[in-house]
Amino acid sequence: MHRSRTPSVRSLLFAMQGSIIPVIWPRVLYTMLLSAAVVWIDYHVVSMKVGLNAAPLTLMGLTLAIFLGFRNTVAYQRWWEARTLWGELIIAMRNLARQAVTFLPGESAASREGMTSRLIAFTHALRHHLRGTDAVSEITTWIGDERERAGILATPNRPAAILSRTGAALGEAMRARHDDPILLAAMDRELGTLSHVLGGCERIHGTPIPYAYILLLHRTVHIYCFLLPFCLVGLMGWFTPLVVGVLAYTFFGLDALGDQIEDPFDLMPNDLPLDAYCATVERDLMTLRRQDQGDAH
Repeated sequence: MHRSRTPSVRSLLFAMQGSIIPVIWPRVLYTMLLSAAVVWIDYHVVSMKVGLNAAPLTLMGLTLAIFLGFRNTVAYQRWWEARTLWGELIIAMRNLARQAVTFLPGESAASREGMTSRLIAFTHALRHHLRGTDAVSEITTWIGDERERAGILATPNRPAAILSRTGAALGEAMRARHDDPILLAAMDRELGTLSHVLGGCERIHGTPIPYAYILLLHRTVHIYCFLLPFCLVGLMGWFTPLVVGVLAYTFFGLDALGDQIEDPFDLMPNDLPLDAYCATVERDLMTLRRQDQGDAH
């Protein structure tokens, strides 16, 4: 089902899918309950007017907004770079599969199928490599040769091992048939693109935003939202919980969204859909394989 790029007002206000609300609602509710308690105490027990006004709220909010803006910009750059790398991977996969079908007709069907299977296995292995999960099932499915599969599973960097084996198999096939070295160089460039994607994704995954910066930002957001009702109770009265809830939603939401997209390969709702990218590669390469088999018959 196609999702409109201009969502309705109703979906903007009430849609939960893709929203950060399921993550931050306990913190927002806590600040609103705290605000209600502060207002009740101010009206029924003792005045909470302790000299806090909008001035410190404004100064602290401005500083916090700058911090959040910088952090989320850095996090989004990481997310977008990762998306660009996976886009390059999909293009390189299609090019290699097309070249194998078009330029290597002299190779056996089993040899061409082995190449597409390794490419699909590489994509799944890269997804698991970035998420720290186990790729044994996918590698077992797509790498048929038992000795080759055992060698790949024994290495700590399985995507690199699959890529190395793919390059070696391609070189062996072309040397055996004395194919044009220009063609070999063209296909090797696509393998180099896959190696570039692997290294770029590892760099993003292995270089998080410094923890001290994240800790400072988290603490500042919580302190700011904790002080909000004490600064607003004298001006807003019983509207204080509502105003505090809106502000807390904004600041907690930006903070949590930065946490999610900082590591774009994770399984959080706003991270990259790596499973969908792998399914796209698998579908496209299997389509080319079926076409190749049909042409052979």
